[in-house]
Amino acid sequence: MNEPVIEVESLNVARNGRRVIEDASFTVERGAYMGIVGPNGGGKSTLLQAILGIIPRESGSIRILGQPIEEFDEWSRLAWVSQHSISFDERFPINVRELVGLGRINRSNLAKPFKKEDWTKVDEVLRFMGISELAERRVGHLSGGQKQRVFVAKALVRDPEVLILDEPVSGVDAEAQELFYMKLSDLNGSQGTTILIVSHDLAAVFCRMSDVMCVNRKVYTSLIGPD
Repeated sequence: MNEPVIEVESLNVARNGRRVIEDASFTVERGAYMGIVGPNGGGKSTLLQAILGIIPRESGSIRILGQPIEEFDEWSRLAWVSQHSISFDERFPINVRELVGLGRINRSNLAKPFKKEDWTKVDEVLRFMGISELAERRVGHLSGGQKQRVFVAKALVRDPEVLILDEPVSGVDAEAQELFYMKLSDLNGSQGTTILIVSHDLAAVFCRMSDVMCVNRKVYTSLIGPD
């Protein structure tokens, strides 16, 4: 039996007095590559934020990596890239390598200098994401597709077991989107990282991903790839 990494039971979530997610129950198993689809305003982002504990739930239970969310404190095992991640002051003087390195900061090394192995890991992830040549470039000077890969690299640099992405390629051209999805497929296949990604690209979901979740207040999941 496959190991569940996210378990949701009878989840209800409201925003601004309106029920957005209703009676959602599902399990995400380790190694899944799940595309999350649904209409705008259907509750996709709300569902992810509730799973991550960013917003409160009305009722229901959530378990992360086998633990109730109320007790879970190993958030470094998950990585989250929101749809607004690349919205920052482009004048801020930080280069790609420095930004990705920020992903290595955690409670144990806060305010301590980086070690050699930290920068080795940063360079490894830059190579994996195909952005080594951008290492010294100012982040504000990059294209939209390049920025997306940089922020995913920042999420990956701490080796998360679960990667959650909310519309990471919105506004990015088709060629950059294809490269981005190829990198995620490589990550899922070579390292077994569990990936949940909100996408409006149905072709990418049904051609590349193993599972699909449809969210429109109600939540439905289905296996679409090989078991």
